Amino acid sequence: MPSSRIAVSGSSGLIGAALVRSLRADEHEVARLVRRPARTGDEVEWDPKRGQVDAAGLVGCDAVVHLAGAGVGDHRWTDAYKREIRDSRVLGTAAVAEAVASLDTPPRVLLSGSAIGFYGDTGSSPVDESAPPGDGFLPSVCEEWEAATAAAEEAGVRTVHARTGLVVGREGGAWGRLFPLFRAGLGGKLGNGRQYWSFIALHDHVAALRHILDTESLTGPVNLTGPKPVTNAEVTAAMGRVLHRPTLLPAPAPALRLALGEFAEDVLGSQRVIPAKLLDSGFSFAFPGIDEAIRAALDR
Repeated sequence: MPSSRIAVSGSSGLIGAALVRSLRADEHEVARLVRRPARTGDEVEWDPKRGQVDAAGLVGCDAVVHLAGAGVGDHRWTDAYKREIRDSRVLGTAAVAEAVASLDTPPRVLLSGSAIGFYGDTGSSPVDESAPPGDGFLPSVCEEWEAATAAAEEAGVRTVHARTGLVVGREGGAWGRLFPLFRAGLGGKLGNGRQYWSFIALHDHVAALRHILDTESLTGPVNLTGPKPVTNAEVTAAMGRVLHRPTLLPAPAPALRLALGEFAEDVLGSQRVIPAKLLDSGFSFAFPGIDEAIRAALDR
């Protein structure tokens, strides 16, 4: 993509911050959506709970990347926090999509976040973007989340739903919690360890987002996971190998359910997700294996 103006929400998060750094390194102009009055020319005010976006700040944008949303694992899943998870995604996405659709010259593409939680627990069976939604809270949230881009799609904007897996990065997300535990020698399998974890290195995730922005043929759901899903037991072994630490302290399923409540079912669930559309579009992973992804995170 030639030098462009690109708006990004969720720019303070693990993925958003890395994407902004990557875009600016290549001399793209980045406009960050912020939940307060804009203070500089690179900020755009928005209020996702009220469904408001300063659409004037999106004028001239070639692309909008919408990544904002409350962290799924940040708090115990009370009814109130489940509403926060749902509303932060659905209401925020609808606001961004409507702002995009309102422009006289809308951006070329809206790349909106989603998650492989769409598929629910897939067991050991591999699934790609053609699979139907699963059952439960997260699949229902993902369905609503993706449907909330309707205004942009109806306005003719190429719209992509980035169904993100477990991002291997030190600064946040699931791995941001795992690294300190394993470094301290306190890591181990979660439950029986047979559940599949569909991971992706942070470097590859950012590269995939940029590939999507540049690839006109990609629309609809796109799985952002690495090509080689592994089990939690394999992740545990890889963390031990790379960090040179013992991994002898498993977390039994009953203990996880006691500690995490309903969220434990997501931790213990299995998602063997294949990035079929990315691979078919010619995307190449720099860190396809779990050991490589962990080392890449440590090298950042």
